[in-house]
Parts: sequence; C-alpha cells; structure tokens
Amino acid sequence: MKINVKDFRVTKEGPINLGKWPTNVNPVYKSKKNYQKILETHVEQLSSMQEYLYKSDRYAVLLIFQAMDAAGKDGAIKHVMSGVNPQGCQVFSFKHPSPIELQHDFLWRTTRDLPERGRIGIFNRSYYEEVLIARVHPEIMIGEGLPEALTNSKSVWHDRYRSIVDLERHLHANGTSIIKFYLHLSKEEQRKRFLQRIDQANKNWKLSLADVEERKFWKQYMKAYEACIGATSTKTSPWYIVPADDKDNARVIVSSIILDTLEGLKMKPPKTGAKRLRELQAIRSKLEK
Repeated sequence: MKINVKDFRVTKEGPINLGKWPTNVNPVYKSKKNYQKILETHVEQLSSMQEYLYKSDRYAVLLIFQAMDAAGKDGAIKHVMSGVNPQGCQVFSFKHPSPIELQHDFLWRTTRDLPERGRIGIFNRSYYEEVLIARVHPEIMIGEGLPEALTNSKSVWHDRYRSIVDLERHLHANGTSIIKFYLHLSKEEQRKRFLQRIDQANKNWKLSLADVEERKFWKQYMKAYEACIGATSTKTSPWYIVPADDKDNARVIVSSIILDTLEGLKMKPPKTGAKRLRELQAIRSKLEK
C-alpha cells in the first residue's frame, strides 16, 4: 500500500466527526521485517533532510503530537526520530503547568521552547492541552487564576483557537513549518494497551488509576478534539489524523508525513561561492606551510 499523506490531512473547516476517521487502516507493510526496512529507509532520509535543514539555517520545523493516553506518542517520537542528530532536534513534554507558568498566558510556557532556525522541535503534548483537557475539566481554568469574566465567557474556546491560529500563522510567516499529529486511537485498543501495562512489569510505571478514570470522559474528549482540530487546521499548519490502533503502521505514516513536509521546503546544501572558495584556499595555504 502506497501512502498518500493527503488521506490523513484535515482540510475541512469547522468541527469534524472523528467517528468517520478510521483508527485502523490496511497496513502499509507486508510483514514485520518489511515494516522495519521501510522505517529504516525513512529514518535515513529524515537524517539527510535534517542535515539540509541545519546547514541551510533558513527554516525551523515544529512537530506537535496530541492523543489520548496509550496512543503511542512516545513510541512514534522514539522510532521515527531515532536517526536524527540530537544536536539538531529537541523534544519537550508538557505536563501540568508550574506555579510560575500559571502566572502567564496559556501560550507562554510552550513559546519559550520553540525551535530555532535549522532545528526540529517536538512537542509531546502542547499548548493544545489548554483547549482539550481544560475544556473537559473546566475546573482547571479556575486554577489558572484568570478573571472570572474570561473563564465564564461563552467565547473562551473560540478566543483560544484564534490565539493559536494567530501564533501558528506568525511562526509560519517567520520560517517555522508546523506539522500537527493527532494519533487516533480507539477506546477498545486503549483498554488492551492498559492491560498490557499491567501484565508487562517494565510498563507498570506507565499506568495509574487516574488514567483509567479519564476513560469516563472519552466522549467529552472526542468532542473537544473535534472542535479543536476543525478550528485550528489551516493550509499552512495542518492537522493530520493518524490511525493509531496499529503502532507500526502509525509510525510509517508519521514518518511519511514529516518527509513530505521537509521535501516541500525544497532545501539544498549551501553552495560554496567564489569568495568562500578564496577564503578556503587561504586557509589551506596557512595549514600547508
């Protein structure tokens, strides 16, 4: 199966229906060995493209991963980005905001960690948590210390979507290419993975009672994701809904989307001009003396 990245891109404006987006599709690989070969090829290509990105020093790339628990964000980041030079790539995971972060606007803490030109930044969860978990659990907004008039406003989510779109438009206009992944996991597959975390001792630490309690809010989370993705997927900063019930398949799809985006930047190794050549020859003369 050949991957067409457009099949996973959200192009419709307005709320979407996640029920119409599959959590599982026919695998793009024929066997486990074939999957490993495909991913290895993609990782090598990503490594080369990242080197071009670093040398050209013109663009930055921001990858955003959002999903329900156990959807495979950590694994996708680990396997897909395994061949990228650590000096040109940084991963940030955003948990509950600190007291200092709560004293600022909801975009402040993530803005500090945006990638500089020539580098790839990865957000494992992001500022989107403020229109997802905060929407499902409104009490979080109270803890942020905002004026009551703002937290009770009917337009609060619309205003936050607008702030996010404006930020991403600004970043794109200044050379940052943003790719947003929603790893689309079914509730049943999540249940199976939670059970695996109990059965496998090395994964026990990944599961808590709070994770299981959050399953009660599954429908609310789906509605929050539907509204969020529909409101913030734009031509320049699109969302991709990646079927995540098959982890291996999801990783190949994610790597394909990243490669497609990097290739679209049309980066080339920097050329050595006549002035630079003369400088290098002068350096050679000094070294040879």
